[in-house]
Amino acid sequence: MKRMHRVLVTAATALAVVAVPSAALASAEQTDRPDRGGLQKGLDDITANGALGALIEVQRDGHVWRGVSGVAELGTTREVPAQGRFRAGSITKTFVATVVLQLVDEGWLHLDDKVEKWLPGVVPAGDRITVRQLLNHTSGVPDYRRTLPMPPTPEFEADRFRTWSAMELIQRAVTQPATSEPGGEYAYSNTGYLLLGEIVHKVTGRSYAREIERRIIEPLWLQGTSLPGTSSRIRGPHLKGYLPVRQGNETRLVDFTEMNPSLMGAGGEMISTTADLNRFMAALVGGRLLPSHLLDEMKTAGVEGGRYGLGLRWQDTTCGIPVYGNDGDALAYQAWSFSTQDRRRQVTIALTPDFRGDPDDAVEALLDKAICG
Repeated sequence: MKRMHRVLVTAATALAVVAVPSAALASAEQTDRPDRGGLQKGLDDITANGALGALIEVQRDGHVWRGVSGVAELGTTREVPAQGRFRAGSITKTFVATVVLQLVDEGWLHLDDKVEKWLPGVVPAGDRITVRQLLNHTSGVPDYRRTLPMPPTPEFEADRFRTWSAMELIQRAVTQPATSEPGGEYAYSNTGYLLLGEIVHKVTGRSYAREIERRIIEPLWLQGTSLPGTSSRIRGPHLKGYLPVRQGNETRLVDFTEMNPSLMGAGGEMISTTADLNRFMAALVGGRLLPSHLLDEMKTAGVEGGRYGLGLRWQDTTCGIPVYGNDGDALAYQAWSFSTQDRRRQVTIALTPDFRGDPDDAVEALLDKAICG
């Protein structure tokens, strides 16, 4: 899932008294990093502007710096684990897209294959929607999230452990009008990635999760990364995540660390670490996972002037160095992971929002600092 935070900030303005640490705890691991003070300040700015806890790993020219700020659990002084796990949200999409493009490279499917070829009768206009359009969010397939209760409604909390099938969510989505004609406009759709997950299953006979494991997680030795399916727990050291939920006349932060991630599926179920995501993005952008012509396809925007290609997005920095990666919003967790094309610099940031404000500007400033120095 992606960009839920701005909606939730508005919804959470009526929060009752919430225990927010008066002074952020901070610690860092550092290897020959002269600017660790500036990076730590940037991380502290995030927790001062709308996060309970945050962590970062920066890799620059072979040097690694890790930092943390805030607390790992509301109402405590428990320190954020520097190598803790978190829900990575829509960064999952970049893994799914990589698998799809590997299947294209192997000749099992084509970017211009129609959805109808692989999933007959599943979506309206499936005979005109291509795999490419699902990847770059120009398919016109509506987002299933619009059909579901969302925080701070109590109904959302009631469904937190419900198991959703991909087809159930897809069927809910297609009851809504299309956002555009296929290929017409960019409109972010988690449903598109559920469809891609089903196509991977149809092509390979294995789930998208298993294909990600065997093609990416295992070869890159991403030991902290997993696709939990319907398991609600985050195993190992981690931050706790919270959501605003309306309870009577009040809106309070509720511990949402444990929830059934089938709600997000191929669009956002992954759990990972800052180190694993940096390793993955460096391998992807550096050409280890895809041949150059398909990596170029991944970096081609779906609409003119856009900055989102096939499961990959990019942005500029103040020092003129573009970075490639993705960001993710998994409701109670947010993450950003980017790499320079030459693989010399990577940065991954994760946080648990507290919905007092929007930390996006502070995150963007820290991303820029990590890349540009």
